[in-house]
Amino acid sequence: MTSAKATRRQAPEAAGRTAAPARQPVAASPFLSADERQEERERKREALLQAAVRMFNARGFHATSLDDVAASLGATKPVIYRYLGNKDQVLLECVTRGITQLQEAAAAARQRPGSGLDRLRAFLCRYAEIAVDDFGMCVIRTDAAALSPQSAKQFRAAKRRIDSAMRALIAEAVADGSAHAPDVRDTAFALAGALNWTAHWYRPGGGMPPAEMARRLVDILTLGLQPRHS
Repeated sequence: MTSAKATRRQAPEAAGRTAAPARQPVAASPFLSADERQEERERKREALLQAAVRMFNARGFHATSLDDVAASLGATKPVIYRYLGNKDQVLLECVTRGITQLQEAAAAARQRPGSGLDRLRAFLCRYAEIAVDDFGMCVIRTDAAALSPQSAKQFRAAKRRIDSAMRALIAEAVADGSAHAPDVRDTAFALAGALNWTAHWYRPGGGMPPAEMARRLVDILTLGLQPRHS
């Protein structure tokens, strides 16, 4: 009985309430989120940089115009200015990418176990692989004179750091007795000269993968570094 009265008392209150409107499905936004816009920008920027470095390597810096680079992707020169900057800035970023790869290779080699010669070989192999990749090839084929004075200064300083890293690895191999190199500087010049030349003669897709080419070349180069035993 009590339950029935309670139900009758609650009924008018319930009847007076307004039902909440049904939630409408949210339409998918046609606009990109901030993160998606940033990702899209990075994709476009990377595509432009890749197109530029490949043209610089194939044609040479002076024979390549930003109009050519833009047209290869169906874009216009202002798009390159928006994403990369002027021609000097584009080339500087290309060679900086390559230099960074070489610096990372030297740092990784220094962390490897084994003898000093093992670490030097690891760096030389990676150096040869980078030399035939787009950005590494650009480092080797670019004359600092092609850059503005300030950019050329940065480029030369970065190349000196790579030279110093190679010399340090050679010196460590000599110090632990795993390599023979009476003159560290001359040895570094000889090794770098041979490795850099791969950017001119190696042809991708020619039947020998870059890693195999690098290993064979480094085998030849390091034969002369074997310790002398009396």
